[in-house]
Amino acid sequence: MSLFPTAEWVITLMSKLNQDEQYGRIARNWEGDMRFVIDPEPPLSAGLTIYLDLWHGKCRNGFIETAPTTLHPAFVLKAPYNHFARVISGDLDPMQALLTRKMGVQGSMSVLMRNIPVVLDFVRCCREITTGIL
Repeated sequence: MSLFPTAEWVITLMSKLNQDEQYGRIARNWEGDMRFVIDPEPPLSAGLTIYLDLWHGKCRNGFIETAPTTLHPAFVLKAPYNHFARVISGDLDPMQALLTRKMGVQGSMSVLMRNIPVVLDFVRCCREITTGIL
């Protein structure tokens, strides 16, 4: 369990995704890495970018990007810190955040819509490993 969005949180999430049988089953056909671009908003004083390589129910890699990379993920989710925090804490439904554009998406929205159970279970895993929000 750890605070969102810290490097420890990313490592804990990777472990959770790789060990969670339910997520593994639901996401068994998922192929797509993701970048989360978190715009600064108090208490986050600077923007933050998290990269996760999600593949067939596992997380092959994950880290906070400290410098620009050559990675071109299948999906980029971008939102102010508060919107990410509300999704992680359960105050904002992730699909509602996407559909109301509180969270921007680069990548195939139709793929996300066809994989709503994967999205929801991914968020469940995020919630279960989060002890609090910075």
